[in-house]
Amino acid sequence: MLLMAILPLSSCTGGKGTKDLKEKVVSYKSDSLSVNNYVVFDNNIKGARPAVLVVPEWWGLNDYARMRANQLAELGYVAMAVDMFGDGQIAETPDEAQKLTAPYYQNPTLAKKRIDAAIKEIKTFPQADTSRIAAIGYCFGGYIVLNAAKLGSPLKGVVSFHGGMGGAPVVKGLLKGKILVCYGDSDKFVSVNDVEHFQQQLDSIGAVSTFKMFHNATHAFTNPASTETGKKFNMPIRYDPEAAKEAWDDMKSFLNGIFKQ
Repeated sequence: MLLMAILPLSSCTGGKGTKDLKEKVVSYKSDSLSVNNYVVFDNNIKGARPAVLVVPEWWGLNDYARMRANQLAELGYVAMAVDMFGDGQIAETPDEAQKLTAPYYQNPTLAKKRIDAAIKEIKTFPQADTSRIAAIGYCFGGYIVLNAAKLGSPLKGVVSFHGGMGGAPVVKGLLKGKILVCYGDSDKFVSVNDVEHFQQQLDSIGAVSTFKMFHNATHAFTNPASTETGKKFNMPIRYDPEAAKEAWDDMKSFLNGIFKQ
């Protein structure tokens, strides 16, 4: 059962007054988990428009995830950054992140539960076109959106940025949308072999998918904080601004394509 409360946070006008971003925290329960998602949309856009879920890296719903949601809102979407761990929990170290993400790797069906609950919630917003919903995810979040899609969540499409390829098997008839995978060929956490194997699985069921490889890009290449984080925790990650921009542009083209009526 979902219990929902919407708490208004703020509004901000960007550019030359052409955008009026409204931000909200949406609180509800998914199973026993108390979730606090971040929702943002441009209030100057009239009528319903497509909605995009944003699933964060394994650190949790932090400023980076909210920034990506804001960028999606500026593109004209209703965006919801998903609090996967509940109560707004943020991991401060890789050890903490591993503990928070472990249940989802042990039981991939949790991905579908959390995404389906978020879909149900975003549909309550009059600004959201309930027939046009997609999801994007970063690292752990990429793993989540891919698994939700593989398990049958009602999404027009999903985009994984340097996300894991494992979890639930690919089953013909469950996948309802298209897939875009953006990955680096220097990723030490998700190998090119992992990606190619997943691509073969999708091809075997006739799924519509696009795989974009970025040369010399590591894990977490889209996050401007990843280079500093990598140094801090001795992790093989770094920011690649050119690859990040190109991957974002690929996502924009992908969303435009799946949301065409």
